Amino acid sequence: MRLSTKSRYGLRALFDIAYNCGSVPAQIQDISRRQQISPRYLEQIFQSLKRAGILKSKRGPQGGYCLARKPDEITVLEILNATEQDVLLVDCAGETSKKPKRVTECPFEGNCVTQTVWEEASTMLNTLFGGMTLQTLCERGHAMGIKKEHDHRFMYYI
Repeated sequence: MRLSTKSRYGLRALFDIAYNCGSVPAQIQDISRRQQISPRYLEQIFQSLKRAGILKSKRGPQGGYCLARKPDEITVLEILNATEQDVLLVDCAGETSKKPKRVTECPFEGNCVTQTVWEEASTMLNTLFGGMTLQTLCERGHAMGIKKEHDHRFMYYI
């Protein structure tokens, strides 16, 4: 399985919001700068994440993007499902609600020992991704020593 840049960047951007911003809305240009992702591409990714109920946005001078729920309530699997069409290793490893039935059936359907391997691996990946939250990533970031950037919009100097 190879995840698209949409999924990889989406996960990085959500980690960035959870790690650096907390409950304060994050500005797209700040996320873009920290994560080195095009702001236009982030906007596209964020539309999928908003539709999935993972992100919410606020307009105006103090606006931006923030998580729709707490970081410990958002799993990596949810993020991948919001940004990918499916999270399967191979087409024959099962059906998803987002994906229509295969147009052409595999000639080995029901008689393929490798199909069971792919199904087991997909189940294990889904279990791993489903048990990992943005909070888990924040804890890992802290343990790795990743520096937090505090929101510069609220820095006042006298």
